[in-house]
Amino acid sequence: MTRSRLEAFSDAVIAIIITIMVLELSVPHGTDWEALRGLAPIFLAYVLSFVNLGIYWNNHHHMLHLVHRTNGKILWANLHLLFWLSLFPFATAWMGENDFAELPTAFYGIVSILAAVAYYILQLTIIRDQGPSSELAAALGRDLKGKLSPLLYAAGIAFAFVGRWISLGLYVLVAMMWLIPDRRIESTLR
Repeated sequence: MTRSRLEAFSDAVIAIIITIMVLELSVPHGTDWEALRGLAPIFLAYVLSFVNLGIYWNNHHHMLHLVHRTNGKILWANLHLLFWLSLFPFATAWMGENDFAELPTAFYGIVSILAAVAYYILQLTIIRDQGPSSELAAALGRDLKGKLSPLLYAAGIAFAFVGRWISLGLYVLVAMMWLIPDRRIESTLR
């Protein structure tokens, strides 16, 4: 089995997730700046989720270039990742519609941490299939960002009940860490 079908399906699902999120944005009822002000939390939540989904899509794309074959375990691990990513529209809308209230902001972190864990499981599944000396294993190395991200998400979940802006700051920090494409994989591809 080749990776092309896995990649095409994943790309389509992520595109649909982003489409659902943008369709959730409502048109302001008014023609002045005040009408937009009420939509600011919804729009900011959308931007954060769009960036996060873009990061997953980008890194997934790079990772799959190091995959030479797939199997059922890899397909299921990929579906596991797509499941958690598919909850981003709900988590985004709930958080944005409720002005970053405690529970919706914590739930956003829960979805984020579970997506990060699912991505890590997908990486491990691929490495187990292709061997510890595979190109992907060599490219990832110690994977400090991959191990630090869930810790920051966990802190963000806890801070959602103490200070929502600290929580959001941690979620943004994780996104900023991953915004630059993973050079380890790009250098391996060369």
